[in-house]
Amino acid sequence: MQQEDDTPPELAGYQPGEVGALRGPRMRRIARVVVVLAVAGLVLPGILIGIGTATRTAALGCEVTTARLAPDAESFEARFDLDGARGPGWYCYATDFGGHETQLSFLGFIPEVRVVPAGGTNV
Repeated sequence: MQQEDDTPPELAGYQPGEVGALRGPRMRRIARVVVVLAVAGLVLPGILIGIGTATRTAALGCEVTTARLAPDAESFEARFDLDGARGPGWYCYATDFGGHETQLSFLGFIPEVRVVPAGGTNV
């Protein structure tokens, strides 16, 4: 009695390790570039949106802080400083009419503003 071969016809004669890589070095390089571009396309917009939101929040927070602490200031500016007095983060600066710049407040690494109502407590 003869045994039946259960091997599909597509795999007839296949020996593992017999054939080299299905893709050549050029195709692997192209695939790597496509993957890097795809990951950058997914991550970069999130980073840019986060930076834009932090910049706008810091500017608005600095405007509120300047109105409260230095209402006679000529201008104000929110800047991200790596070597600030309270560590890296957003700082609010006001400039008076003489051009003297004063640091008003630290807005945080992720900028925030706590507005205390008149006669109230900050919750």
